[in-house]
Amino acid sequence: MPTIEIPPTAPVPIQTERPRWRDTFAALRIPNYRLYVIAQAVSNTSFWMQRIAIDWLVLELTGSLAAVGLTVAMQFLPVLLLGPWGGVLADRFSKRILLIITQSSAAVLVATLAALALTGAVELWHIYAISAALGLGAVVDQPARAVFVSEMVGTAMLRNAISLNASIFHLGGLLGPAVSGALIVVIGSGWSIAANALACLIVVASLLLMRTAELHPVTPAPREKGQIRQALAYVRRKPAIAWTLVLLASVSVFGMTLPTLLAAFADRVYGSGAAGYGLLSSIAAIGAFAGALGSTRVRVVRLRSTVTFAGLFGLAMVLASMAPVMAVFAMAILGVGLARLLFVICSDSLVQLSSNLAIRGRVMALFVMVLTGGQAIGGPVIGWISEELGPRVAMSIAGGVPLLTAVVVALVLARTRQWTLRFTLRRGSALVSIVRAGRAV
Repeated sequence: MPTIEIPPTAPVPIQTERPRWRDTFAALRIPNYRLYVIAQAVSNTSFWMQRIAIDWLVLELTGSLAAVGLTVAMQFLPVLLLGPWGGVLADRFSKRILLIITQSSAAVLVATLAALALTGAVELWHIYAISAALGLGAVVDQPARAVFVSEMVGTAMLRNAISLNASIFHLGGLLGPAVSGALIVVIGSGWSIAANALACLIVVASLLLMRTAELHPVTPAPREKGQIRQALAYVRRKPAIAWTLVLLASVSVFGMTLPTLLAAFADRVYGSGAAGYGLLSSIAAIGAFAGALGSTRVRVVRLRSTVTFAGLFGLAMVLASMAPVMAVFAMAILGVGLARLLFVICSDSLVQLSSNLAIRGRVMALFVMVLTGGQAIGGPVIGWISEELGPRVAMSIAGGVPLLTAVVVALVLARTRQWTLRFTLRRGSALVSIVRAGRAV
C-alpha cells in the first residue's frame, strides 16, 4: 500500500501582545459565524435543558444512579467505538451538508422521546435506545462541527472562535439547567426535552441560510485505504497532540461525569432535589463561562497549559469531595467548572492548530472520541462507585485520577525536555513558570 503524504503543519500562531478587549468577540464580525453562533446559543441552552431532564427522568424511573451513568454511556459509546470513521467522513464530504443531516435526524429522535415523556408512555429502554441513536449521529456531527468552524472563520480567527464556541456552550449550561430544573418541578421533564427538538431545527435553518461563497472549504480527502491508521501515525509523531490526548483521556473518563456526580450530591448528600441539581449545574457553568471568556485573552497555547489546567481541575474536584455543606461545595464546583473549561479549550486549540487541514477531521475525530467516548466508560463506573461507596468517594476518585495523570505527565516532560519550575515574586511576572535551558517555555 502506498504511503499517503501529509503536508507539514503550519506553526502554531503566536501573539506577542495580549489581544485587545475589543477583539474578544472578533470572530463575530464574520456573518456566517455570527449566524451560526445565534443558532448555537439556542441549541446549547436547549441541549442542557434536555441533559438535565433526561438524567432526572431516569432517576425518577429507576431510583438508580448507576442507571443515570448508563444513560450517559449509551449516548457516548458510539463515539468511542466508531469515532475515527466519523472523522473519515468529515474529511471526505461537505461539513455543512453532514451537519444538516445529523441535526435533522436529532430533531426527529428528540421529538419522539419528548412525546413519550409527555404522554407518560416512556420506559427506560426508550431512553437507552434514543440516547444510543443520538450517539450514532454524534459520531459524524462532532468532528464535522469542529472542522466546520475553521471553514467559517479561517485560521486567523480559529482560536477566538473556539473560545467563543465554548462560551456559548457554557452560557447554555448556565441557563439550561436552571430553566430545566424549574420546568421539571412545575410540569415534568417532557417539555425540557421537546425544546431541544425545536432547537435542532433552528440549527438546520442557520446552516441553510449561510452564504456558501464566503466559506473556506477544505479540499476533500480522496477515498483511500489506511486513512485511520494514517491519522494514528500522525498523532504519534506530534507530541503536543499525543500528550494532550493522554491528559484528555483521564479527564474525560473520570472528570467529565460531573452531571452524574452533581445529581448524586443533590439527591444523596444535600437532599436538595431537582432544583438543587439544576443550581449546582448552573454554578459549574458560571465557572466554565468565565473560563471561556478568559481564554480569549490568552496569547499562545502550549502543552504546559493543558498539563496545568488538568492538574488544577483534578485538585478542585478533590477539594469539592470534602465540602461539609452545600454552600462550600458550590464554591468548589465554581472552580471545577473554570479549570475544566480552560483545560478543554487549551486542548481543543492545541490539537486543531497543531494538525494539518488535510487530516484535521480525522485528528479531531480522535479528540472527540477520547473526550466524549471516555464518558461512556466513566459514566457507569462513577455511577457504580457513587452507588456502592458514596458520592464523596466517587468525586475524590474522579478528581484524583486527572490530578495524578497531570503530575506524571509533567514529570515525564520535565525529564525528557529538561523542564524546571521557577518561582518569581517580582511584580509583573508569573508567580510560577516552567523554564527550559534558561528560558520560559
